[in-house]
Amino acid sequence: MNVMKKQIMGRSVAALIGAFVLAFVHQYLFYGNLPGVSYPLFVLLLYIYLFHDIRHQLLEIPWFGWFLFTVIMLLSMTYVIFNNPFFYGLNLVVIPSLVFVHLAYTRGRKKHVWWSIRIVGEAINHLIPQSLRHIPTVFRIIKVTAIRKMGIKQKSVMGKVLIGLAIALPLIVVVINLLASADGVFTRLLEAIPESLNSVSLGDSLMRFIWIIVFGVLFFGYLWGFVKPSYGKSKQVMTIEKDKVGKETAGFRIDPIILVTLLISVNIVYVLFVVVQFSYLFGAWDGVLPEGKSYAEYARSGFVELVVVSLINFVILMVTLFYEGESETGRLRRMNAVLLYILVGCSGVMLYSAYMRLVLYEEAYGYTYIRFLVHAFMIYLVILLIIAALRIRSRNIPLTKWYIFISLVAYVFMNYLGMDRVIAEKNIDRFRESGIIDAGYLSELSTDTIPLLIRFSKEEYPEMKPYLKRRFDKLVENDYRWPSFNGSRYRAIKELYPYVEAPSLK
Repeated sequence: MNVMKKQIMGRSVAALIGAFVLAFVHQYLFYGNLPGVSYPLFVLLLYIYLFHDIRHQLLEIPWFGWFLFTVIMLLSMTYVIFNNPFFYGLNLVVIPSLVFVHLAYTRGRKKHVWWSIRIVGEAINHLIPQSLRHIPTVFRIIKVTAIRKMGIKQKSVMGKVLIGLAIALPLIVVVINLLASADGVFTRLLEAIPESLNSVSLGDSLMRFIWIIVFGVLFFGYLWGFVKPSYGKSKQVMTIEKDKVGKETAGFRIDPIILVTLLISVNIVYVLFVVVQFSYLFGAWDGVLPEGKSYAEYARSGFVELVVVSLINFVILMVTLFYEGESETGRLRRMNAVLLYILVGCSGVMLYSAYMRLVLYEEAYGYTYIRFLVHAFMIYLVILLIIAALRIRSRNIPLTKWYIFISLVAYVFMNYLGMDRVIAEKNIDRFRESGIIDAGYLSELSTDTIPLLIRFSKEEYPEMKPYLKRRFDKLVENDYRWPSFNGSRYRAIKELYPYVEAPSLK
């Protein structure tokens, strides 16, 4: 028993030391620095720390665990490769959230399947209550290792040293004052000490020290929440959910007659709308527009409403697929399926109409972040609708699994697509056709576009050069340390420097 206690204590001490080492690295990489190459580096170190004690079990991790780890590392690498401000901020939330879910899935005592919503609750449980309950553990470990290992003689010596220091402190204050009054050189020496300490920046050092202490405790608490979790009095914490294909939700069901009534009602309206819409949807390209409408007005009108209605349709579709009750006759079930296909078809037409309106609007007013993201969202929604349509035909398709998998792949794809570069290319193509361009907006896109804009400025639009010169001046204002290194920013500065004939870099 004593041997086992010593092993557990040794393991906890090693974990605590590792936590503070990781916290030291964390403050070095991120204190006063923007995320750059530091981000994927720290994520890798974090995983080494959180999995070091179960490294012999890594091969037992299911495929989705490795897939999610790949997604996390790919998203982390965007801080080195790209410089898009939208994903730069969004990934600060997305990546940690995925890490928490990933840890709950791979290390959590309660084994949930990866497509279960319960895994989110497990992640929150480990992030907050399980981690916080181990904060006192840190101080218990320090107390045991620093005091209990001391013998009676060492404790006595330590007590006497503390008594001696308590007596010496007021005596030293009196002596220093007397010596300073007696010798001017000694006085100047004492006055120089605070000045030298100021150069060390005590405030900055104190903040770094607090940073290390706080994050060290948090890292240890988070790891130890997996090593020593608490689930109250329940002993049965190893719960594994069964994969019930085609039955992701059990219990609550909606009567098929209610669903048929709902679907018939909305489909009548949608079919009427689609019939009317077709005359404008395909006629707009040939100049056939609603009376009194310009291309821009036609594109702008109803766009948001169409997207919202498509989302409502998607919700109706999901509710029907997940919560449709058992019908007494096969005819009622087939009718529901037909009505769902009509709903999917009408939703597809609405999304296509909204997509074309947005294309017309972009041709009139140019391409921006928000318009690009709306395009991407509509394509994503169409893919989800196609999978839902397949699910109507085959109840064996695991809808939740596919949606989670496709959503993760789509998000990584959007990060690596190069949104700024695509926006710049589209605006340049628009300039070639119309002669209209917003050079100021293009110059404020991320540094991913700089090589393209330099080439555009040299070959087609020399008026772009002053904007690029101002952008270069902004880029070189800050002296980034190596943890903030970003390949896109580095490449932009390197290519801008000879083009704008800037003064030599300091």
